[in-house]
Amino acid sequence: MITVFYDGKCSLCSKEINYYQRIAPDCVFEWQDIATSVDVLKKYGISISESLRLLHAVDENGKLHVGVDAFILIWKQLQYWRVLAYVTSLPAIRQIASIIYRVFADWRFKRLKHCQIAAKQE
Repeated sequence: MITVFYDGKCSLCSKEINYYQRIAPDCVFEWQDIATSVDVLKKYGISISESLRLLHAVDENGKLHVGVDAFILIWKQLQYWRVLAYVTSLPAIRQIASIIYRVFADWRFKRLKHCQIAAKQE
């Protein structure tokens, strides 16, 4: 089972995860809202602020995937999204997508109050 950690207090994040939940095959994902599941982050050595900043997922083998790699892991399991996973996995595309995602993620993190509160508490 793939464990996905997401920011349930972020409306954009929640909408995207809700969509994935609707189309995901049964028994493939365990969805962890970090707003209510902080303790499980410790098991994987993920800080609260990093989990709020970037999407994190852990695959069936316990390997941690962060950012674009987490999206690729999710998309590989979703019908109609596998092509995007493949294209995004190509080295040049992955690098560009990672840069764009990090810029967006940093912007989102800075503008959401609950992210800033969590960062100051760590």
